[in-house]
Amino acid sequence: MVYKSLDSICLSDIQDLGIPPETAAKLHQELTQIIRSYGPGTPHTWKEISTRLLNPDLPFSFHQMMYYGCYIDFGPDPPAWLPDPEDAILTNIGRLLERRGKEFLGPSYKDPISSYSAFQEFSVSNLEVFWKTILEEMNISFSVPPQHILVDEPSEKSQLLHPGGQWLPGAYVNPARNCLSLSSKRSLSDIAVIWRDEGNDEMPVNTMTVEKLRSEVWLVAYALETLGLEKGSAIAIDMPMDVKSVVIYLAIVLAGYVVVSIADSFAPGEISTRLVLSKAKAIFTQDLILRGDRSIPLYSRVVDARSPVAIVIPTRGSSFSMKLRDTDISWHDFLERVKKYRNVEFVAVERPVEAFSNILFSSGTTGEPKAIPWTLATPFKAGADGWCHTDVNKGDVLAWPTNLGWMMGPWLVYASMLNGASLALYNGSPLSFGFAKFVQDAKVTVLGVIPSIVRAWRTKNSTAGCDWSTIRCFGSTGEASSVDEYLWLMGRAKYKPVIEYCGGTEIGGGFITGSLLQPQCLSAFSTPTLGCNLFILGKDGIPIVLRRHGDVFERTPRGCYRAHGLDDTILETAAIGVAPSGGGPERLVIVVVFKDANGSTTPDLNKLKVSGVVTLESLPRTATNKVMRRVLRQQLIQGGQNCKL
Repeated sequence: MVYKSLDSICLSDIQDLGIPPETAAKLHQELTQIIRSYGPGTPHTWKEISTRLLNPDLPFSFHQMMYYGCYIDFGPDPPAWLPDPEDAILTNIGRLLERRGKEFLGPSYKDPISSYSAFQEFSVSNLEVFWKTILEEMNISFSVPPQHILVDEPSEKSQLLHPGGQWLPGAYVNPARNCLSLSSKRSLSDIAVIWRDEGNDEMPVNTMTVEKLRSEVWLVAYALETLGLEKGSAIAIDMPMDVKSVVIYLAIVLAGYVVVSIADSFAPGEISTRLVLSKAKAIFTQDLILRGDRSIPLYSRVVDARSPVAIVIPTRGSSFSMKLRDTDISWHDFLERVKKYRNVEFVAVERPVEAFSNILFSSGTTGEPKAIPWTLATPFKAGADGWCHTDVNKGDVLAWPTNLGWMMGPWLVYASMLNGASLALYNGSPLSFGFAKFVQDAKVTVLGVIPSIVRAWRTKNSTAGCDWSTIRCFGSTGEASSVDEYLWLMGRAKYKPVIEYCGGTEIGGGFITGSLLQPQCLSAFSTPTLGCNLFILGKDGIPIVLRRHGDVFERTPRGCYRAHGLDDTILETAAIGVAPSGGGPERLVIVVVFKDANGSTTPDLNKLKVSGVVTLESLPRTATNKVMRRVLRQQLIQGGQNCKL
């Protein structure tokens, strides 16, 4: 679509978008005043338009007219959000720099916005000072403090044992204890968890105080000790991410065991593989998953996976929908074992910082999943990214549709609880109006998304009628995002910024992201994470493509970073292996969703050595929006789609 510059837009252009004449006249008058004050095409023009003129009730086409009209001659990377100096000094990093900026940067320090890039460079070149400062700001306590922040010895033995250097050597710590301890950020009466179950969307949200959370976690930790497992043993969780699974997660870590994260969407074979790889000695699960009117079996999948002893939670009341194995334990009986310890503090098990706290897994889409361990230090990377980049602090309410089976589940626990924020959980589909209303009712301040969720909200208009004015910023990860979809998203919350976030399970957080102290462009990253150095390599291998699951990163002339898909005509893809009906090796089939619904196989796709390319209108996904390759495979085996060979 061709857009006009703002000073060329007339009243009839606005009315042509379906806006009533009286409203259109007011909008045009306000627009004229903004142009007189700030010009027709500057970032400050857009800032005034986005905060004074636009609201979620206006047609999105008007939002587009304003954004693209403002930046028609701007060139690449027009900022969709600008930091305000007064707000900047109230952020976590802003307060830190106002106190210690001159100490860190010397006389070159000016203010948090002007000096942010210099501080990022400082965080890399002065790792000892930076990480010691951040851990202190987060009130992280060790039973035995580290001797250093990082030791990176050049010896062959050291590089073999600690290829990335040894972090926090000599320290003993328990991150779950840090999540539950009282401090200036956390009192007993503070709300720790806010949640709602799908179907109860007109009911008040449920809440759990820090005092109640501590009591629940302690009790489960005591009950875990009745299993007779050695400290450091692996204990799996295969449940939706709800208040009980969060309690269990924290209790496992508090008691000195290792969480094995398994997504609740997995089939028995996938569950079994992860149990075997991790050598799990027990598993927490529930009988069913409720999604609307559907009841999805979960315990039966765990049984079919031949799991070790299972502690099983009933979904409806206190009764189960099936008989438990003789070796398994009901949630009620499990807690009854230690009822005398209710409200008695459990003394956290402090272990060496290099000990494991969590075993996660790669997706397994290209073969057997790979176990990815988190040490006891990894949670502090998650918490630090939340503190530094999404500005999570006491009083915040943090929501991010995810699952404990994937990295962002544990990340969400630590990013909220290590920083004194409330964790908001919706037990249901994040694509629904119910979730959007929960964001409103829980008064979420930091909302995490993935692009496919935003796409579904926009397509279904799921957020209509919801008040998202409490949101301070969005976070986004998991996929490359779309400019128009994220312009729409920002417009739901009076143009609060989207902090793009890209990293990896291995590091427990991001390596490239955004900051509330920098202008934020749509679908772009503005900075490496604090404390992280990175390189962009040209095709010749000389540092100037960071890769993330096949994406290519580009640094733009204005200093932003963008993730590029491999073909602008393709919305998303999934690769699956399909066994031929007559036997033989599996065939590689690419399932493609085109941006243009009439798209077809292109010559470029045929250059790949694949057995087939199948086009669909959309990819089947789990409740946490992971692509269901098993379902795609079954559809192809059953002949539900014709391959274009």
